[in-house]
Amino acid sequence: MEYVKVVSNKKIHGWYPGKRECTSERVLLNPYLGCEIGCFFCYTLGYPGKFQIAKKENKIFVYTNFVENLKKQIDRLNFISTCYLSPVSDPLQPAEKIFKITEKTVEFLLSKNIPFNITTKERIPENFIEIMKEHPHCYGQVSILTINEDLRKKLMRKGAETEELFRNIEKLSKNNIFSICRIDPIIPFINDDEKDIEEIIKRGVDNGVRHIISSVMDIHISVKEEIFTEIEKRFGLSKRKKIENLYKEKIGSYLHTEISYRRRIFTILRNLCDKYKITFALCMEFERRNGKIYGLNREFASSINCEGINIPVYKRNGEKFYPSASCDGNCLNCKKPLCGIDELAQGKVKNNNYKGFTYYDYLKWSRKEMELFK
Repeated sequence: MEYVKVVSNKKIHGWYPGKRECTSERVLLNPYLGCEIGCFFCYTLGYPGKFQIAKKENKIFVYTNFVENLKKQIDRLNFISTCYLSPVSDPLQPAEKIFKITEKTVEFLLSKNIPFNITTKERIPENFIEIMKEHPHCYGQVSILTINEDLRKKLMRKGAETEELFRNIEKLSKNNIFSICRIDPIIPFINDDEKDIEEIIKRGVDNGVRHIISSVMDIHISVKEEIFTEIEKRFGLSKRKKIENLYKEKIGSYLHTEISYRRRIFTILRNLCDKYKITFALCMEFERRNGKIYGLNREFASSINCEGINIPVYKRNGEKFYPSASCDGNCLNCKKPLCGIDELAQGKVKNNNYKGFTYYDYLKWSRKEMELFK
């Protein structure tokens, strides 16, 4: 693995425009581009630009000025959403042990009282636990795809062992940090056994997990042959054929399994979460019906927000940020924003044309507020 140090002036942003299931706004932060965990099913495999270089040339791009660039932007804002570390590259991958950019990022965010979450398949270090427990709206998401360690090693190149992942949940919970288990994705005929899924949930609950997030693997059309070839190499030709025959539904640039399969899996997950008295939500799961695209969370989720925790937009007061209003953070379904930012209320959006918010939107809202109080 080659680490390539780069300088970036990239602006922070939220969810991308278009179809959306993510209920709350998030600021997406990626200190690294490219991921050493090496999941053969990763949804970024079809992404362009540096993602293709990282994949083909076995490189990790390290943003050496990441914190400085982030600080310059946040210092100009009066509003901020929870920061998500990280949506496309594991923030605690082996590169972090060398460069510690994620650690410096969360230390900076905490100094501004800005909430963040860590989403990982790696071990969460003790110093991260100490940082996170200082903020009531910080939370951790731990990806556990199987209880079978041999199977886990077939699914990804690196990452923490299964027992260590459950210890992540235990450490988070013992320190009163909201903990989430992501069984995400479920791959048909590979990690979809109902008894195994229940064992993950049961052990998660025993260790203090509060919420489950799941999805079924989707495949970017540009890499479908690559994915199916990997399945054949790892699990055999017959398994490939069974899986390939399920992927009949095309939504945008991605292939999905037949809706009947997904409905069956999501029903199992929801019932198990109800059984163990925790909440459940899906991640970016859609159905095409009568020529329109519908999100499946409205049918299967038992939580108000995707992550099971309600966090409002934060607003500046002096040098730090604080919850702006007593809202539940459910921007996707909000029609009357208590935070005062009308554009965030996506409940009034028609035809799934959800806007993606950028740094310049946050800057605009900040300037507008400054004008009000002149």
